[in-house]
This record gives sequence, C-alpha cells and structure tokens, in this order.
Amino acid sequence: MLNLKVGGVPEHFNYPWYITLKNKEYTKHNINLRWQDFPGGTGAMCKALRAGDIDIAIVLTEGIIKDIIEGNPSKITQTFVKTPLVWGIHVGAKSKFEKIDDLENATVAISRYGSGSHLMAIVNAHNNGWDIQKLKFKVVGNLQGGINALTNGDADYFMWEHFTTKPLVDNGTFRRLGDCPTPWPCFVVAVRDEVLENNFNEVKKVLDIINNCTADFKEIKSIDETLATRYEQQLEDIREWLSITEWNDGLPVSEELITEIQNKMISFNVIEKSEDSGKLIRNMYI
Repeated sequence: MLNLKVGGVPEHFNYPWYITLKNKEYTKHNINLRWQDFPGGTGAMCKALRAGDIDIAIVLTEGIIKDIIEGNPSKITQTFVKTPLVWGIHVGAKSKFEKIDDLENATVAISRYGSGSHLMAIVNAHNNGWDIQKLKFKVVGNLQGGINALTNGDADYFMWEHFTTKPLVDNGTFRRLGDCPTPWPCFVVAVRDEVLENNFNEVKKVLDIINNCTADFKEIKSIDETLATRYEQQLEDIREWLSITEWNDGLPVSEELITEIQNKMISFNVIEKSEDSGKLIRNMYI
C-alpha cells in the first residue's frame, strides 16, 4: 500500500477530505492517505512540502506560486476552491482603529512570511494606495498567535478568512473593519515533484476521489448543520459561506490562469517577475 501525506488548514473548506478519509475511499485503491492539519497555513505547508514532510498540500494560490518560483520542488495540479477567499481585516476589541484607512502605518500580524496573511496584507495595501515598502509585519505563527498579538497590542491588525474568524468577531475578541477578497481562485492542490514522478497514477486517483466528493458536497444531507457544529459557526454564516463557495469542477489548471495570477501578483509587488507558467503546473488529465 502506498503511503501519501496530505496537509491543509483545519477549516470548513477541507471537510470533503475528512469525509473521503472517513469512508476509507483511498484505502480501497491501495492508498494509505493520511491528513495533517496546518493551523499555521500556507507558509507552513510550503515549508513541509520542501522538507518532504507532506506529499500533497491544499494551499493558497498566491502562496504556492510565490514559493515554487522561489525553488519549492512542487507543481500545482488543479484548483481546489475556484472562488475567491474572503479575508477579514481585524483589529483587537479595544483597538483605537475604526476604519481601514486608519491602518496605513500600523503593524500587521502575519502567520509567517510567504503566507496568505502576509501576501494579502500587501494586496490590501495596494488596493488602498499605501506604500507597500513601509508595511510593518509581526510574525505570529497562526490564528491563536494573531489573537494574542492583537489582544496584547504586539500588532495592530490581522487578516484571516472571514468565516473562520466570525466567531471571534461575534464574541468580541476581534472587530472587523472590512474584507479583502482574493483576486483569483483561492485554494489549489500542490504536489511534490518526486511524488508526481513516481506515483502519478495514484495522485490522480486521490484527486479523482476528492473531486467526486466536492462535486456533490453542497447536496449532502444537513451539511450546513454538520459544518456549523464541527467548526463552531452560526448556521446562517455557514449557509452564506456555502452560497459563495465553489470547488473545482474537474477541469485542469491552465497556463493562462496562472499567467494571469502572476501578472496580478507582480502589479501588487508580491513577486518581482513572472515564471513560465508551464513550469509551475502539472496537468493530470492529458
């Protein structure tokens, strides 16, 4: 049996993986797939891919593109969630800041450099016409680190997925000053080159299984109630999230899409120059 390790954030986007693992769908094809939570997000997963600690990662598009350009020996095999991710812009409950404009010279908490919270802070700054070179960052590791930093005054604002942090807004830990959606599909599947080289068919089978699950995910009986309970969310928030979220429909990721995203990332000063998009992806369906 082939051992494969897959990593992702412990959030509602990845519940289809839980379902397919619980149903032992990979085992039926002689694949021992093991899941690892990465509360630290994309930056932590990029590091784990580089180290060979995981074989497959469900990562933020902007983060893995930047890391592959910088030498991560992995390829993007497909989009996982094709709709944008909505990043909430949060301050602490007792913060003096009242609106996004107030944050121009403030310190932003990020999970780590190269993470979504880091790169989207740059996108947000660009959107607001701020000088990106003057952004100040405080590395906090994960969501709990962001909570601590904003509560203790070690940082001024923190960007994290809107619905994941909604309970913290509801209970008064955070105040949300606004949102910043990603200008591209938010999650992709990245696989280490070595694994693609040696186990291409098995990886394709894994993707076929998860794509089959996500295709019907919204039709699963009482899925909204299941997600609300598991992720401690209000039912109306989960229903809103489901209404704006679309998973991959089985189509391969195109060079044109990756080129378009790279061009946007250059305009946001997230990357300095683009790479041949064909070198960043591996089409599983040729």
